[in-house]
Amino acid sequence: MKYNPLGRSGLMVSEICLGTMIFGEDSDRSTPPDEAERIIHAYLDYGGNHIDTANVYANGKSEEIVGKAIKGKRDQVVLATKVRFSMGEGINDLGLSRVHIQNSVEASLRRLQTDTIDLLYMHCWDPLTPIEESLRAFDDLVRDGKVRYIGVSNFKAWQLMKALGLSDQSGWSRFIAAQYQYSLVERNLENEFIDLCLSEGVGIVPWGPLGGGFLTGKYRRDLKPEAPSEGRIAVMSDETEESWQNRNTSQNWRIMDVMDEIVMSYDGATHTQVALAWLLAQPGVVSIIVGVRTMNQLVDNLGASTMELAVDEIQRLNDVSTPFEPYPYGFIRNYGTR
Repeated sequence: MKYNPLGRSGLMVSEICLGTMIFGEDSDRSTPPDEAERIIHAYLDYGGNHIDTANVYANGKSEEIVGKAIKGKRDQVVLATKVRFSMGEGINDLGLSRVHIQNSVEASLRRLQTDTIDLLYMHCWDPLTPIEESLRAFDDLVRDGKVRYIGVSNFKAWQLMKALGLSDQSGWSRFIAAQYQYSLVERNLENEFIDLCLSEGVGIVPWGPLGGGFLTGKYRRDLKPEAPSEGRIAVMSDETEESWQNRNTSQNWRIMDVMDEIVMSYDGATHTQVALAWLLAQPGVVSIIVGVRTMNQLVDNLGASTMELAVDEIQRLNDVSTPFEPYPYGFIRNYGTR
């Protein structure tokens, strides 16, 4: 396992991060608590140290499972969780207000059975709360020792830049990590965020690196002409990025064709490993969140840590997966760089 500094900080995290979103969910796609605990222990034994959860995952059950699993192993873990979405029926049980942030962190600490959260994310922008209030509340948590570092997820580029500017202006703790969807079939992050994060010292922590399972190679255009009945794609609604409607495109199947060729050139390699290895080679990417459901999936995902794609293979994948550039990005690329 390789390790990287997270953004402009001295915090070292493993390049593979264990995501726990489906741990404890009430569905047939979830991972039962006992199996989830075994997966966490196996991940730590392999050398992984970065575990990501959120208070909203399985309505707090994911945090409880993680807390129980890392008891006695807390010093081995960089523990990340999030706050923003509803955790109750009260009018103040959601958002990024000071009251919701403080209440949520106290509850997360109890569920995680720890005194300190290593990395706390703002899970999404709150249009009602002034961002100054949210940033100051996060800074207070750092000063109080309840949180060590802070991160951001699902903000627009201008929102992220505004937050960083206010933090610098006020001397508050600033974001060191940015968590966004990023994969061979979802590269829109490259329009703004890669340059922004590289410039501002914010480490990119991608989620959804396998496109909701599309990039695992288990879906084939000749065998699955209709929407699949199993896997994450099967349960995602049409308006979401990971839906079958958004994955079943001619360009995405061309990506799979190139991946097929690359997989065949490596002994024992899988589509999953190729997809993750490509992402690890992208600028600014520090640690990739893998949302495994079973031990076999964990082993497959961890195999990416020992795979290094050739330069020409990365370029082939870059070329086939390049998305359409909306204005002004294409204009800048053609005219603004010379």
